[in-house]
Amino acid sequence: MDHMDDLTVTGCERCPELVASRSRIVDGVGPADADLLFVGEAPGEQEDSDGEPFVGRSGDVLDDALRDAGLARADVRITNCVRCRPPENRDPRSEELENCRGYLEREIALLDPAAIVTLGKVPGEHLLGRDVAVTSEAGSIEEVKIGGARRRVLVCVHPAATLYDRSQRDTFEETIRQAADLAGDGGQAELGDF
Repeated sequence: MDHMDDLTVTGCERCPELVASRSRIVDGVGPADADLLFVGEAPGEQEDSDGEPFVGRSGDVLDDALRDAGLARADVRITNCVRCRPPENRDPRSEELENCRGYLEREIALLDPAAIVTLGKVPGEHLLGRDVAVTSEAGSIEEVKIGGARRRVLVCVHPAATLYDRSQRDTFEETIRQAADLAGDGGQAELGDF
């Protein structure tokens, strides 16, 4: 059962500024049946160049934390709210997030993950539909309706935050361990079990 073709976005032109700044559309990577979906904000320069989300230094931090939690990058799916690099790596604008929302919801629906892990403020706010104080909320789980189904969303600091603020590293690594535990329970737990 390979839904990978359904997860590929080709030729989208909805955001003229992003179309002008991208060299490619950066789709999610990882198995179509992964228990964990990590969602970042948007591709950066390295991701745009390589065609894969979370490569470079942030990707190394994520890979190390996954490994320490007993997971490999190949075990999880990694994607972004927006699939095209914003100019100068600025935050995606609300209309760009909305333009790409259907792609993300389709990916979530096809994957049906045990948990969605938001890497940073933008994906947290985008999927939870509210302001998120990432540093204080990291590790919190919220159940929210996405694309017509209830989903567990785990708030996590962005891996890059650990590069600029070493105090964020423990929080980041603990949240990744928590995500691994959620994947390990097969996604059968109800919100009341937390």
